[in-house]
Amino acid sequence: MDLEVAFFDLDDTLYDKKSGLWEAIRQRMSLYMHERLGMSWEIIPSLRRHYFETYGTTLRGLQLHHQVDPEDYLAFVHDLPIHEFIQPDPELRHLILSMPLRRFVFTNADRNHAQRVLQRLNLTDCFEGIIDIRAVRFYCKPEPQAYQIALDIAQVQNPQRCIYFDDTLANLITARKIGFFTVLVGQEDLEGKVDLWVEQLKELPQKLPALWDNHRGSNGRTEDFAG
Repeated sequence: MDLEVAFFDLDDTLYDKKSGLWEAIRQRMSLYMHERLGMSWEIIPSLRRHYFETYGTTLRGLQLHHQVDPEDYLAFVHDLPIHEFIQPDPELRHLILSMPLRRFVFTNADRNHAQRVLQRLNLTDCFEGIIDIRAVRFYCKPEPQAYQIALDIAQVQNPQRCIYFDDTLANLITARKIGFFTVLVGQEDLEGKVDLWVEQLKELPQKLPALWDNHRGSNGRTEDFAG
């Protein structure tokens, strides 16, 4: 595989969906809409779903329709004890470090949340940078503009030299249209809308050995992947 750069979504991609962290964040989103915007609990679930399906994030919809301050929103929804939900995974760390590509986190969350998650997972030094919602000027996946800005930040001209990991199918569909090699994490792709799916990232050496094949030493093993 002729790839140069890997982009990783953050939440529910770099840690197990079953952790409960993303569900806790969603609950904070609903609480924000109730406390800060005075919305009734009855309308919040359907409105959040509508904004997510239409714009990619609840925040984007709240910005466009309710003039929400994104800084206030992001601080509120991510105000959680992350250490209670997720734990470091040495095997995942080893796998990511073994990946012979430049690596970026590409998230609809903000940098502060991403840094807290990466620190808790002991993955901070595994990535060249964090491309967050501010970096892409509050466009958000799956808006095409977010991907183009991410490519510009990573200084990549050809998206076909990139691989992208995400747990959200809609985000991957846009990425694939742009030219990324796409990997769905955490659920099966039953409709063939992505290039590959894995239950967890640790399956990659088995499901995508070509990613390492061009970087193996003379002994047949990946030079920096001590299995």
